[in-house]
Amino acid sequence: VQLQASGGGLVQAGDSLRLSCAVSGRTFRSYNMGWFRQAPGEERNLVARISDGGGTIVYADSVKGRFTISRDNAKNTVYLQMSSLKPEDTAVYYCVAARNYRGANYADYDYWGQGTQVTVSS
Repeated sequence: VQLQASGGGLVQAGDSLRLSCAVSGRTFRSYNMGWFRQAPGEERNLVARISDGGGTIVYADSVKGRFTISRDNAKNTVYLQMSSLKPEDTAVYYCVAARNYRGANYADYDYWGQGTQVTVSS
């Protein structure tokens, strides 16, 4: 299984951006998916996660009401729609996948993407 994240870039505060993570393989619908982010000098933290069927979604408090995670099982892709971006959202964003794990520990996921940089200027 390979995860390919894309969609990052340089935007201004208040702008929107959509990240995509394309997943190889035919078992995408069996995976719980998530997005983490890591700012310079900080730990890698969970931003949002979505269960394999899409029925359970969890957001970090810092992004609630601004970010939306979704998945398209027909396209083997998970998305992170980010709105009302703030400078503190600046980070490298990583998508992750796990067969059985649902949680906030990055290391417990089975697969990781390469990361995409999001920079929000004030």
